[in-house]
Amino acid sequence: MDQQRGVILMENEIDGNWAWSSFVPGAEVPWDLKAAAHLYRRAGFGATREMLENAVSRDVCDVVDELLSGDEPESFRLQMSRLAAAALASGKAEQLSAWWGYRLLSTPAQCLEKTTVFWHGHFATGADKVTDPGLMLTQNELLRLSAFGDFGELVGKISRDPAMLVYLDSATNRKAHPNENFSRELMELFCLGEGRYSEVDIREMARCFTGWEVRRGEFRFNRYQHDTGVKTFLGETGEFGGEEAVRIVLKQQSAPEFVVSKLLRFFVMDELPQRHSDLIEPLAREFRETGLQIRPVLRRILTSRLFYSRYSTGRRIKSPVELAIGLLRCLEGTTNTQELSESLRQLGQGLLYPPSVKGWDGGRTWINSSTLLGRSNLVRRLITNQNTRFGKKSLREYLSDQGLKRPFEMIEAFEKMLFAVPIPVAAKERIESLMRPGTDVSTNEGLHALCTLPEFHLC
Repeated sequence: MDQQRGVILMENEIDGNWAWSSFVPGAEVPWDLKAAAHLYRRAGFGATREMLENAVSRDVCDVVDELLSGDEPESFRLQMSRLAAAALASGKAEQLSAWWGYRLLSTPAQCLEKTTVFWHGHFATGADKVTDPGLMLTQNELLRLSAFGDFGELVGKISRDPAMLVYLDSATNRKAHPNENFSRELMELFCLGEGRYSEVDIREMARCFTGWEVRRGEFRFNRYQHDTGVKTFLGETGEFGGEEAVRIVLKQQSAPEFVVSKLLRFFVMDELPQRHSDLIEPLAREFRETGLQIRPVLRRILTSRLFYSRYSTGRRIKSPVELAIGLLRCLEGTTNTQELSESLRQLGQGLLYPPSVKGWDGGRTWINSSTLLGRSNLVRRLITNQNTRFGKKSLREYLSDQGLKRPFEMIEAFEKMLFAVPIPVAAKERIESLMRPGTDVSTNEGLHALCTLPEFHLC
């Protein structure tokens, strides 16, 4: 009911100009630990208490710019390359999924990694069909390198990406029998959305991509299998190839609107109001005017009034990745990422294993009676697993080092770091009664009990 009420209020009270004007902290909406935690949950996966305290001592725009810098030390990149090579040597994509889980936990550039997860769901490609883990790694690195850059360039590169070509059957696209899968998804899922094209557009555009193949794990253009004839689609006619087809799609008026709407659902709110054109248009215009540059749009979102308002906070349901990685990152947690990646897959968000080319629906689809139990069990396994450490210590020892020794102090700290909305007083009192000071078991049980509350699943 609260979410529905928020949508109604948004339709009645908010216009795009207000939404995308710069956030100015004040008495009603201060730049405090709660706001900083909201930023780190959405732009990344979460932050420790020390990180939050550091953030509120600085200007919000400076914190956002740091998050959007995407800076990773050379030593970290080398470490990730070595670990990825080891995962590939196993020949198993599951090992690569565990590698990505480790990267999510340890990256110093978590906004870059969060946005890479977004693009993975947008340009969804699954290792269940792409059986060469090396192709999946190449695509993963492409998404990361392009995460904040030029959307047009990203679409052009993903169109020639071997994993994508295999996944959508474009690797066998021949002029005698054009395969329509990629041309359909390029318009429907990647750039324009449903209803922005015709079946004729799909058939004609498919001819543009004929002759695009994969040979020895790399893109190859086979000119003998390319249809060189005249094609007509989306209002243009010519002897187009694949590159021209991508260019024509990106010229469509609906492209910036479609991409911006998906960014809003991922970073701001699961459900946009029914009348959301006024909300979309200012961002779409900026996206269009900057030549489809991604970083300026993300910066506008993360520094906006809307982002820090009641219409954004608590208006998303945590995905399994956000739930698990966020819990661990806020508490400096490490764990067995192979076990973690398998648990995420069981909950419906296996890294490198999207359910279809549509990616994950997200939002309310994450929550049902089965997944709630699975999410609770995942948290319990993470907290109690002997491989899970918090700052290289037990949870109780870690919290004690933070000066948190009494149950109510721990609960207050957990609330600031892990919860987007307040914990009900009755729930706090009940959970505090479960926690006996000075014991690992009761500390673990207290955190698990908090993580079973409905409020914990909101982001």
